[in-house]
Amino acid sequence: MNKKFWLSCLTVVMMVSLLAACGGSKEAADNTPAAGGEGEKKEEKVTFTYFNAAAGKDKNTNETTIGKMFEDQTGVNFKMEHLVGDENTKVGTFIASNDYPDVIVPGSSIDKLVGAGAFIPLNDLIDKYGPNIKRVYEPYYNLMKAEDGNIYFLPLSAVVGEYTSAPNIEQGAFWIQRRVLKEAGYPKIKTFDEYLALIRDYVKKHPEEGLTGYLALTTQDKFFALTNAPMHLAGYPNDGGIIIDMETHVANDYADDDITKRYLQELNKLNAEGLFDKSSFVDNYDQYLAKLTSGKVLGFFDYRWQVGQAMNNLRETANKSGNDDLEYMALPIVYDENTKDQYLDPPSFVNNRGVGISVSAKDPERIVKYFNNLLTDENQILSNWGIKDETYSVDENGRFYRTEEQIAQTNTEAFRESFGFKYFEYNWPRYGNGSTLPDGNSVGAGRQPEVAKMSYSEPDKTLLEAYDIDSFSQLFAAPDDRPWYPAWSIPIDQGSPAQIFTQKKSDLQRKYFPKLVLASPAEFDGIWNEYVGEFGKLDVKGYEDLITEEVAKKIANAQGQ
Repeated sequence: MNKKFWLSCLTVVMMVSLLAACGGSKEAADNTPAAGGEGEKKEEKVTFTYFNAAAGKDKNTNETTIGKMFEDQTGVNFKMEHLVGDENTKVGTFIASNDYPDVIVPGSSIDKLVGAGAFIPLNDLIDKYGPNIKRVYEPYYNLMKAEDGNIYFLPLSAVVGEYTSAPNIEQGAFWIQRRVLKEAGYPKIKTFDEYLALIRDYVKKHPEEGLTGYLALTTQDKFFALTNAPMHLAGYPNDGGIIIDMETHVANDYADDDITKRYLQELNKLNAEGLFDKSSFVDNYDQYLAKLTSGKVLGFFDYRWQVGQAMNNLRETANKSGNDDLEYMALPIVYDENTKDQYLDPPSFVNNRGVGISVSAKDPERIVKYFNNLLTDENQILSNWGIKDETYSVDENGRFYRTEEQIAQTNTEAFRESFGFKYFEYNWPRYGNGSTLPDGNSVGAGRQPEVAKMSYSEPDKTLLEAYDIDSFSQLFAAPDDRPWYPAWSIPIDQGSPAQIFTQKKSDLQRKYFPKLVLASPAEFDGIWNEYVGEFGKLDVKGYEDLITEEVAKKIANAQGQ
């Protein structure tokens, strides 16, 4: 059964959310703890299965500090499994067998799971067992409900309270090793040509070090890290393989545009010069992260959340040595000097990613109660900040902060795993990025100005001073208002012409992009023309028309029409 999700206006629901936040007494009353408190009968302990379609270390939630505390509150433990290999293959196995984990957190396969009837409706369960779920998500219900009126999963981006922006880069950027910037005298670069020139010059000056000029991520489920770069270089945010014109709001698939050709041709030149890592097209995700951590890669494009493990490991090493040469700095690179970058996300609600309870779940009521318990202010603080006076502190004005020691501890990968931050900060029902608590503190520790400032190492401060900024996000242009954002959250029905187009397009790019990058420069134009010819056989216009139509609906909703 294919489900198509209602699309509506982020602006309106954000206003509703803020109005709801003003109702302090009601919100406090609804901020309900788990059952099992004093005077209530505690339920028996139970373990459910949980599958996350992202890479990670499998373990039980009660093997983490946070997860054990949640088990003490609810009696519930989850046996967590993470993705190994290709997401669509794994999900296809679930669907074929009709045997699912109790809880699933899909990536791009979420429409496929909903269409296969893998998730149970949550409406009645939320009404009966989820007052906190309702408090957090009700302002977004019109965006969450399927065509049949049911809610099949809980998204990860419901902003609670006033929205606060990130002081550091959480999304996409072109990254460059800091030692490259140091040696060049901290140049203020903006264009892709300037960025590549820095890399070329550094390699030329250090021929004996065996450096990789540029690396790309192209695994089956992360190929967008390669295909999204041209969009950003052209001055657009991550709308997902599509560009929306700011004036006409018409969608354009840029897969055969000059901006894509230009990017691939530059990688082709790097490859001819021996500066591109050819194994980019065969490495798996772990190998990619290992190369970033090795210190040999000078530059790459990717999203901070996708390379977080490598970045954290590099920071941990730099803190021990006092040398940040091998760490990376994010740069808002564009093709042309007069182009305004748009790497930073505007506030948005992503309605095609979330947490669902499967039809195989043994006790969905118990799982909903657990989700409800996660969504108290206290447990969101626990999931993001940890334990007072251990992983964070509070000043005389009630402001949360972290000491240097607490920052060093909570940035360590091993601690983040054992304590549970790595598992509970995301991929569960949660207050979305940018949320704030009723007392004004940021839900996410990284967005608290006091923490961001204290987190900066002396080398960080040197970089900030060199570029005359107070935080790393200040190097980037502020995001323009886009009521439809992100366009990639527009759901596409399985088996529809649009879904078939996106699959054929993906197959075509996986076939031709490696050829284009690894060919000799003399062969590039011929292969590009062949690719464009094959791409032109697809129903590009039908897909663009659909996205244009859905974007128009979002804009109309934003304008109250």
